[in-house]
Amino acid sequence: MSISEELFFLDPSFDGTLQKQLQHIVAEGVLSGRFPVGAKLPSSRRLAQHLGVSRITVTLAYTELVASDYLTSRGRSGYFVSETAPRLPDFGDAPAREDRVDWGAHIAHSHSRAARVARPEDWRAYPYPFIYGQTDKRLFDHANWRQCALMALGQRDFASLTEDYYDRDDDKLVEFIARHSLPRRGIRARREEILVTLGAQNALWIASQVLLGEGRRAVRENPGYPQLRDILSQSRAEVLTVPVDGRGLIPDAVPKGADVVFATPSHQCPTAATMPMDRRRRLLERASAEDFLVVEDDYEFEMSFLTPPTPALKSLDQEGRVIYVGSFSKSLFPGLRLGYLVGSEAFIREARAMRALMLRHPPGHIQRTVAYFLSLGHYDALIRRMSSAFQQRRAVMEEAIAQHGLSVAGRDALGGSSLWLQAPPHVDTEALALGLRPEGVLIEPGAAFFDDRDRPRNFYRLAYSSIPRTAIPEGIARIARAIARA
Repeated sequence: MSISEELFFLDPSFDGTLQKQLQHIVAEGVLSGRFPVGAKLPSSRRLAQHLGVSRITVTLAYTELVASDYLTSRGRSGYFVSETAPRLPDFGDAPAREDRVDWGAHIAHSHSRAARVARPEDWRAYPYPFIYGQTDKRLFDHANWRQCALMALGQRDFASLTEDYYDRDDDKLVEFIARHSLPRRGIRARREEILVTLGAQNALWIASQVLLGEGRRAVRENPGYPQLRDILSQSRAEVLTVPVDGRGLIPDAVPKGADVVFATPSHQCPTAATMPMDRRRRLLERASAEDFLVVEDDYEFEMSFLTPPTPALKSLDQEGRVIYVGSFSKSLFPGLRLGYLVGSEAFIREARAMRALMLRHPPGHIQRTVAYFLSLGHYDALIRRMSSAFQQRRAVMEEAIAQHGLSVAGRDALGGSSLWLQAPPHVDTEALALGLRPEGVLIEPGAAFFDDRDRPRNFYRLAYSSIPRTAIPEGIARIARAIARA
């Protein structure tokens, strides 16, 4: 039999050369049994024309597959699946089994019921994805990222790939954070006051484990980051909420007796409100007078394309009361999962020991790759490119929202990558979101951001980080029509 060239498709998101992708397609086809032994491959000319690539690319891929015994060449007859090609062993289907374990009785702490902002795994297939925290791959600098990764994997940096750092971090990355990232937020810190984490969420978890416990009192924003609510629920501390308004957290609403206040002053989650300087100073005054700490999650400060960013709360701290959480996951890409904690040396010492109990340290070669990407200026260029694109998308979104009469409930004066909206009181945005999916539109219902008690159901978030600018007007129009029908 012959294998049709129609079975070959190139994936734009494939991480590798065209030649490597062709090798992967053939190898996967052989291993899965779709390409049976003895089957003839398309000629290099025909496959090259079908895929729109050069013939030499196909020929080189076939040659490598012959060398690895997936294919065999028969003179002028062409290439065929080899008789001795690798095969996956067939173990059959796993037998059915009925557990005799009462997992409800054995699981001491349930995490599976934690709040989630639901989104489909195939969100990229939707033409109008207004979802938060995802990136537009067209904006990313793939070529320079790949170059930095190759440098990190090179012989000179072999130690960063292979060494166990124990509880240390990559020197180059920590140095860049101390000398470049933090000064942009008005923060000065020594190396001993910085800890690299697996993203901001990991940083928040470490901070909660170090600072909280039975008999202590934590305060968080309402509405606020859903995963923080779940993290704090595992801390055994008493958890209270403090309301936010159009200027962020209200310092005088913080309950008496707080031990730790968790806040997002520069870009409140999810309303995007920015806490003004008078409130920042008031929060620090109360922290000093009442002896509590503040954990500042400073996400998205890089996306300040409307006005310059307000100085971080940590930069105003004169007593070491603020613990700062930063992240590269929002500004580079979410799958990176790399962030950092900044705090007094005594706190970082304990946080480092806590991290070591879980994972020792984030992978060394990932830290080194990011260090190169930052230090060679690629990161700053990426931020400028993203800020320009986001500013254009936001302008289009605000115009479309105004045109269709939708209501913005939270507005960030700095920029960011999303807007917080409020539908009429009778609209349940979870039902709205499900109803919009068949129309190709993804939105984020807002209920998950609120405290369980008296949770409003008519808020929603629209992000513009991953949706093309040209798709925004029609996406907003579809949302407006769906709300009108509700």
